[in-house]
Amino acid sequence: MTDPRPALADCRLGLNDHVAPWVERLCAEAEALRLRVERDASGARIVDAGIEAAGGIAAGLLVAEICMGGFGRVGLRGGEGWPTWIEVQSSAPVLACLASQYAGWSLAASKEETGGKKFFALGSGPARALAAKETLFGELGWRDRAGRGVLVLEVDRVPPPVVVAKVLRDCGLAPEGLTLVLTPTRSAAGTTQVVARVLEVALHKAHELGFALADIVDGSASAPLPAPCPDGVEAMGRTNDAILYGGRVHLSVRGSDDAARDLARRLPSRNASAFGKSFAEIFRAAEFDFYKIDPALFAPAEVWVSNIETGSTWHGGALELDLLRRLWQQEA
Repeated sequence: MTDPRPALADCRLGLNDHVAPWVERLCAEAEALRLRVERDASGARIVDAGIEAAGGIAAGLLVAEICMGGFGRVGLRGGEGWPTWIEVQSSAPVLACLASQYAGWSLAASKEETGGKKFFALGSGPARALAAKETLFGELGWRDRAGRGVLVLEVDRVPPPVVVAKVLRDCGLAPEGLTLVLTPTRSAAGTTQVVARVLEVALHKAHELGFALADIVDGSASAPLPAPCPDGVEAMGRTNDAILYGGRVHLSVRGSDDAARDLARRLPSRNASAFGKSFAEIFRAAEFDFYKIDPALFAPAEVWVSNIETGSTWHGGALELDLLRRLWQQEA
């Protein structure tokens, strides 16, 4: 049963104003980060981080922190079993991950509206909290207020004017106050910022399991960073595999030991029926329909849950790095 307490009801923090320095740095360092920054016909700022621009891992790390509203830290480290790992930490994980980073805002336009090809994207980042179109914000008991906003879209083309107009309208922004960051998953920046969602995936799964979000007080996570892939399905599959089979999450919680123990047991991806197959294979078998996939699969591989009120820690799941190497690595 979902806890009735709104997780962010008492939150006084603002996402979009807080993250503005990160957004300005992204644009100011566009040349060094191999990005392209332009204004569209409406005046909204468009940051290309992998469509026509090359982008890169450094850009992806900064975009990931922007997705978290500046309330998370994202970096790289070396590690056993795979050469490069993403590390994520947040001391405001519900705000950073669910109110901001989660790709929960569905943005679509028909062929008639675009005058050509239909458009669909899931929006993530701080501007979600300005529009608050998702039922999740009612459960969180919170929304943001600001005169500027940033939204990240995992797309391979610039959104059509009708979609930009919808974002402006729903966020209550003037065009010059909106920044859209475009990161196709097949790009290095896109791959990086998606793998950096490893902590967010755990928060979302905890929410789906009915754990009290108000009791999650801190979080850290890591996952291996695969090479990007030009094939869109394979690229998306690799980023999911990184989390499902290589994601390790440590949550600090309060409340009952029974609830913390149960979370550690139920959260890992190995509870899913399709566990052990590549996500691209699973996605194809589901006829490219996410709703046909066992929702238990969308979780990190390994979970540690520590109750800060009792000092107890529980562990569930395990990393499957041999599987990832079979999926990602070719022998020389």
